[in-house]
Amino acid sequence: MICALGSAVCYGTATVLQAVAARAASDSGSGDAGVDPALLLRAVRQWRYVAGLGLDGLGFVLQIVALRAVPIYAVGAALAASLAVTAVVAARVLAVRLSGTEWAAVGVVCAGLAMLGLASGEEGHEDGPAALPWALLAVAAAILLAGAVAGRLPGRARALVLGLGAGCGFGVVEVAVRLIDSFDLANPALYALLLGGGAAFLLLTSALQRGSVTTATAGMVLGETIGPALVGVGWLGDHTRAGLGWLVVSGFVVAVAGALALARFGEAPQVDTAE
Repeated sequence: MICALGSAVCYGTATVLQAVAARAASDSGSGDAGVDPALLLRAVRQWRYVAGLGLDGLGFVLQIVALRAVPIYAVGAALAASLAVTAVVAARVLAVRLSGTEWAAVGVVCAGLAMLGLASGEEGHEDGPAALPWALLAVAAAILLAGAVAGRLPGRARALVLGLGAGCGFGVVEVAVRLIDSFDLANPALYALLLGGGAAFLLLTSALQRGSVTTATAGMVLGETIGPALVGVGWLGDHTRAGLGWLVVSGFVVAVAGALALARFGEAPQVDTAE
């Protein structure tokens, strides 16, 4: 759980840096595109985005360690709580004022994580159905298609599809990590991890660029928590401490609800591209 929380700190801080960089790298001529691949090339020229990628890399290493020790549902809730970190960092770095309700939401997230930490058991050691790695690969491919379709949807629906797609991509990564025991090029879970992670970053960067980023961030939280948690419990053998299943469910719901209340902090103000 310490590694999971460390990962949340890294991801939450990176979100602020990448949101600012994505807006600075925005091309006004690409406003109608659901996913702009060239946006990534422009964004990496921004020092904030590069710094965010460094934090994402560190967060990913900590996430892998956490996924090897605690159930997916606990790690997923911790990653959703990165929005609480984003809110606090935004308050400091971007001078964003948090209301009393939003500070209360940060406290709710922390309380939910504390409940999860007390009730979580060890990670499961089951491999799930033989078709699961292939299913993950198919989901990762579908995420890319969803991003392409999103460009033709109305603004709010587009943001929701991009955010949900990004969350599902991160969810694919969470499950794939559990299915990879060694570097095996014949394992489809390895390709699902790479494709899902790449698709998630592409869709999330596009979501941070334009539209209702609050909606997109809320979709991302739902996509990266609920699905992987169900897979972990249903197929990979994740469990709770004896008699504390109710506390895990309560903690999970509380943490995710608090994160959704802070979803607006996926958004950052416009900045001068010369900075």
